[in-house]
Amino acid sequence: MSINHIRPWRTIERRKSRQIMVGNVPVGGDAPIAVQTMTNTDSGDVKATLNQVLAAAEAGADIVRISAPDVAATTALKEICRESPVPIVADIHFHYKRAIEAAEAGAACLRINPGNIGDDTRVKEVIKAAKDHGCSIRIGVNAGSLEKHLLEKYGEPCPDAMVESGLDHIKILQDNDFHEFKISVKASDVFMSSAAYQMLADATDAPIHLGITEAGGLMSGTIKSSIGLGQLLWMGIGDTLRVSLSADPVEEVKVGFEILKSLGLRHRGVNIISCPSCARQGFDVIKTVETLEKRLEHIKTPMSLSIIGCVVNGPGEALMTDVGFTGGGAGSGMVYLAGKQSHKMGNDQMVDHIVEQVEAKAAEIEAASAEEA
Repeated sequence: MSINHIRPWRTIERRKSRQIMVGNVPVGGDAPIAVQTMTNTDSGDVKATLNQVLAAAEAGADIVRISAPDVAATTALKEICRESPVPIVADIHFHYKRAIEAAEAGAACLRINPGNIGDDTRVKEVIKAAKDHGCSIRIGVNAGSLEKHLLEKYGEPCPDAMVESGLDHIKILQDNDFHEFKISVKASDVFMSSAAYQMLADATDAPIHLGITEAGGLMSGTIKSSIGLGQLLWMGIGDTLRVSLSADPVEEVKVGFEILKSLGLRHRGVNIISCPSCARQGFDVIKTVETLEKRLEHIKTPMSLSIIGCVVNGPGEALMTDVGFTGGGAGSGMVYLAGKQSHKMGNDQMVDHIVEQVEAKAAEIEAASAEEA
């Protein structure tokens, strides 16, 4: 149940966009913000690529993108698309024929870059293939590959050039009576990306895919993406997102969900609230949280868990969570259930006990949801 009526400072008014379908996933409108990732295997290797798709889907990915640079990749797509539990986006650069082949292979969406896909004639052929095979299209503008005439006009990559590129391509799709598209305007520069996305949001009602491209490694890229995507999402902009990391695609999915969870826009799995620890801690908070994060990865039910080292903030945080543990003295701490003190538990048994309590609470929540449904 929403509590925004009593806490209006939590409210995020999402931008009104029209809705399209990427396979069976609705994007835009009032649909949940979709989390995407991209495989980094050799796309022609069906087994390796499909394994990454399955791992990403298990982690919560709604959509997975696969690069299709050659015929081997588009040939492999047919089996990958057939076996994938989530819609596949074919990433197309330079050669428009790969887009046509990907559509024929069963891709749910074609990602094309206006700066390198070719002239209007080639784009029209891609549009026809998308129509014939029920694909949507993502217009993927990138600051690093803008059209030559726009670079000459503006002198360098900038938000105005990126938005103009995107709007020009939107016009081509609409002139060909194609409306199942979403759009992104990515840059590795947070300021440029943010400005471009804000301009784009005012200029079109198309669903918007968010991303800070080439964000970096796991830590630096997470921070950069959280800043860039977080502020846009807080402004209500964004219908899908990808966190671009030089890391395992599963990590991209995890970070994407954490960004959405922190803003109350998506809820999946256990949200662990934990203290940074200090000399007051009654147990090893850092090690405990690391262990619990791994032990609770299988929980998909949205719920909250507080792990606090001492009684300064522990009881207060526990009031707001489904399950909580607050460190005490003499080698034990207090377990909280539904915000209330329940029982003491020894530190040596706490991890197993907390996992049991979380699993029981998840089962209770799922049973209540099933009954309500």
